Amino acid sequence: MGPLNLFKRICAAVAMLSLLTLSACAGNAADPDSAGQAATQKIEPKGKVYYSYFDTVSYVYDYSGDSAERFDERSAEVSHILSEYHQLFDIYHEYSGVNNLCTLNRAAGGEALELDGRLIEFLQYAKDMYALTCGEMNVMLGAVLRPWHDCREAASSDPSSASIPDAAALREAYAHTDIALLEIDAQNNTARIADPAASIDVGALGKGYATERAAEYLERDGAFGYVLNVGGNITCIGDRPDGSGWVTAIRDPDASASDFACRLRIRDTACVTSGVYERYFTVNGQRYHHIIDKDTLYPATYFSSLTVVTRDSALADALSTALFCMPWEDGQKLAESIGGVELLWIFPDGEMRSTPGFAAMIEEPTPS
Repeated sequence: MGPLNLFKRICAAVAMLSLLTLSACAGNAADPDSAGQAATQKIEPKGKVYYSYFDTVSYVYDYSGDSAERFDERSAEVSHILSEYHQLFDIYHEYSGVNNLCTLNRAAGGEALELDGRLIEFLQYAKDMYALTCGEMNVMLGAVLRPWHDCREAASSDPSSASIPDAAALREAYAHTDIALLEIDAQNNTARIADPAASIDVGALGKGYATERAAEYLERDGAFGYVLNVGGNITCIGDRPDGSGWVTAIRDPDASASDFACRLRIRDTACVTSGVYERYFTVNGQRYHHIIDKDTLYPATYFSSLTVVTRDSALADALSTALFCMPWEDGQKLAESIGGVELLWIFPDGEMRSTPGFAAMIEEPTPS
């Protein structure tokens, strides 16, 4: 990712965090009857920010009133968890003493590698997500996603020479994306990519999965009233002490980063948005974003933005990409079959559609 794109993502994450912070410190001006208002006003939220994981900005926030020492302990463990998964999921760099996804990709076509048990569990989860989403969430799309990534990076360095991947080369790459090429032996903690031209890319799943593991730690440790924001993947652990939840925002994909399509009040859940405005480059006046449709091998065109709210951050991350590449009717049916999933679709013409449960969370509905 180029410096400009990283700067844009930092600004967007700061704006999102600011909204969460303001909503949590507002003393419930919007709902004056909330119990425990006075007590809540005395709690000073605490936060930490990290810049080293998943090529994005990560925040840990405590609204519960933990002591500074307790918050430091919990945020340090969250940072440790994110760091470990960042190394395991990195497809561009290897680390001393670690067989990670970069190691696995480089060994494609060769012998099986022994992997950390957590990575084996993740790869099996990725296969489960492939089955759940009828193939839309496929971590074996690396051969197709890599040329798009390379073109985006080249355009970031020199916009005047920006280009898109060759169509014939994309079709050839797609021949090396079968999920069956990923062979997992969970009993022996080994995995293998059977085709030397195939590779794994977990950009649509890894960040949400790691966030969920960090949230699980906080829950096991008895934390309540914490918020994680890992590059816009928001997970609320429990609720605010007064039970009123937090207000977060969904960006208007056709406006500036400070404009919002709607605001939601959420609690004890995860919220993930995929959109055309995050990672993209422009060629001859046309914008090409990073969410690639497996059926066309080009950026998906069904929506400008898609938001998933569900209890599990990993599932939310997987679905936000998978449903972005599916027609609205198909995505709606899939969400209904899973259960516990609320959605907002924003179409390229600006139309917004949502599930009933999502609509009930909207704090400030946008006038039609």
